[in-house]
Amino acid sequence: MIVSKILNKIKSLKHKGLAILIDPDKVNEASLNELIINAIRANVDLFLVGGSLISSDNMDMVLSKLNDVENIPSVLFPGNSLHINSKADGILLLSLLSGRNPDFLIGQHVLAAPALKRSNLEILPTAYLLVDGGKQTTASYISNTTPIPNDKADIAVATAMAGEMLGLKLTYLDAGSGAQNPVSLEMIEAVKANIETPLIVGGGINTIEKAKNAYQAGADMIVVGNATEKDPNFIMELGALKKELSTQKTI
Repeated sequence: MIVSKILNKIKSLKHKGLAILIDPDKVNEASLNELIINAIRANVDLFLVGGSLISSDNMDMVLSKLNDVENIPSVLFPGNSLHINSKADGILLLSLLSGRNPDFLIGQHVLAAPALKRSNLEILPTAYLLVDGGKQTTASYISNTTPIPNDKADIAVATAMAGEMLGLKLTYLDAGSGAQNPVSLEMIEAVKANIETPLIVGGGINTIEKAKNAYQAGADMIVVGNATEKDPNFIMELGALKKELSTQKTI
């Protein structure tokens, strides 16, 4: 229950969490080593590992290297049931509640269940809400689902509440990898005010200002991926921001 404890502690203490999303298709050993060094210095809380496709054989290499990092768990962020790997510490078991494709609501979960049962992975049932980030993302295309409009906070709130009532332990608002626009602050604030589960926000967070806005709107943890690939030093800036806001205990 290591990952659950990290997330619940962040929420209960009103601190701020930071997760780095690593797409195995987009890293090599050299770039991963640099990312890990910066993540340790920035006091990153989690490594999320995954993507919608994963067409390379890098998953084992990535997880093996992350296993050598103390105090930063690696958590699978799977695109489908084929992305399960027992070298990780946990898995976000994503139920795509924003869509109506049964394969991503329960179908992939049924396929994955026997392997997950045999594994030692910490299972983290997650209400996953795709939000329109200004362009179609790989996630929405692969899942054949329509994201929630960024100006429809009421839909996101009702969806997040339903996920919580169904017993899902985390809520994840995601504008998608490479989004033009992050999740709106109005939506983050509204969802935060109506759920008790830890709130994760990702997609389109590519500046310190956007990160700070997401935190102050109510995100317990933000997820950053593309921006750290383009500028490794961005992780250090995010780490400093996280420390500042956690010290202040910003809501």
